[in-house]
Amino acid sequence: MELYNTLTQKKEPLLSHEPGKLRMYTCGPTVYHFAHIGNLRSYLMEDVLEKFLRYSGLEVQRVMNITDVGHLSSDGDTGEDKMLKGAKREHKTVMEIAQFYTDAFFADCEKLHIRKPDTVVPATSCVADFIRMIEVLLEKGYAYLAGGNVYFDTSRLSTYYVFGNQNSEDLAIGVRDSVEEDENKRNKADFVLWFTKSKFDSQELKWESPWGLGYPGWHIECSSISVKYLGEYLDLHCGGIDNAFPHHTNEIAQSESYLGHPWCPHWFHVLHLNDKRGKMSKSKGEFLTVSLLEEKGYDPLVYRMFNLQSHYRKPLLFSFEALDNSAQAYRKLVSRVEALTPGGEPDPQAAKPYRDEFFAALSNDLNTSLGLTALYNVLKSDLSDATKRYLVEDFEQVLDLGLLEAAAKTESGQAQEVSADFARQVEELIAKRSEARKNKDWAQADAIRDELQKMRVVLKDTPDGVTWQVEK
Repeated sequence: MELYNTLTQKKEPLLSHEPGKLRMYTCGPTVYHFAHIGNLRSYLMEDVLEKFLRYSGLEVQRVMNITDVGHLSSDGDTGEDKMLKGAKREHKTVMEIAQFYTDAFFADCEKLHIRKPDTVVPATSCVADFIRMIEVLLEKGYAYLAGGNVYFDTSRLSTYYVFGNQNSEDLAIGVRDSVEEDENKRNKADFVLWFTKSKFDSQELKWESPWGLGYPGWHIECSSISVKYLGEYLDLHCGGIDNAFPHHTNEIAQSESYLGHPWCPHWFHVLHLNDKRGKMSKSKGEFLTVSLLEEKGYDPLVYRMFNLQSHYRKPLLFSFEALDNSAQAYRKLVSRVEALTPGGEPDPQAAKPYRDEFFAALSNDLNTSLGLTALYNVLKSDLSDATKRYLVEDFEQVLDLGLLEAAAKTESGQAQEVSADFARQVEELIAKRSEARKNKDWAQADAIRDELQKMRVVLKDTPDGVTWQVEK
């Protein structure tokens, strides 16, 4: 597979340290509020990537952290801890907030058919591991103690801005809203590994450490959790593009300093979901969630389709008009799948060119839009229905749009909605049409088809006879 690598800024073959096995790390949510649909775009595209890697025959081991401590309201080292902020807002404890929104996040993922990673690790379960990593960084001279906090010393690195889109000027005070002056830092790019009481006396979650009572910085958790559960060599690291700096930049700095060798060669970043106001974020007040989409009558899988119609490396502009278009396209797909006659044996040889087309699309930097095109090409081809259904099932291992399940529900719903009198009337008209066709009375046959269309009845002529269904 050729996949764009943010580290080298080009498409490259995705390679694994151990043949046949790929170790994948995903930056998980900070569970202080519901995930908005912009957050979920990243997890959705990472899900498609993981499913395609498995479809390709790789054994994928995927780990995700849950940030339930240490993530401040800026992505640097300033502001209030997001978890504390959430607890104050809802008058609950930090751990009550963390559990509630962790459950809510995975409930949203389930609705969007996002597979839960093999290993999910709350940051609060690994504090002892963070402390050990920080101790090693201090011993090696990559960290220092100042003002009660432990900082990473970026001046010890030959290269810090590894993603090529940042430089020291980006951290100048006043240039970025998220940057405030910290007089304890030796260099403006340095970042906190461990906070003590000198930072927030009101912090609810605190742990004993060699440097005093305190809590970890946000960046240390992903490095430590990845090394603990995936080993010293990571194959692929995923996240939203806003994580690239400073979070992923800092992860690379501390991980490679701790390990003493290169850590992760391939970085996958998903671009923002925007609306007319710009990037979606929780800081703008009311924000769109999966539940809100459901309240407005949208199937969450329509939102999955909306994302698959675009490329993960392009900003995606959200509007309800665009979502309506995806909903219409999704309904048409379901109708086409529903119209496939069950039974029969697929022809794998005839299916091969279509499988090759699908595989080539996804192998080329996860081009989901062309993957959907491959699916459309199957449904409008002259393949047998059995082969088409076989290919739909095959592609659904990656696309996971719930097409077969939705088609089955539609069929079931129609069976309940159609009365016996209506069905008898349809069958009589179909019989008259068949007789007219037999007598080569094409005008009469067409007139009967038109009458059935007015009744929203769709006919399909098959070798075994005529089948029909009521269009929704």
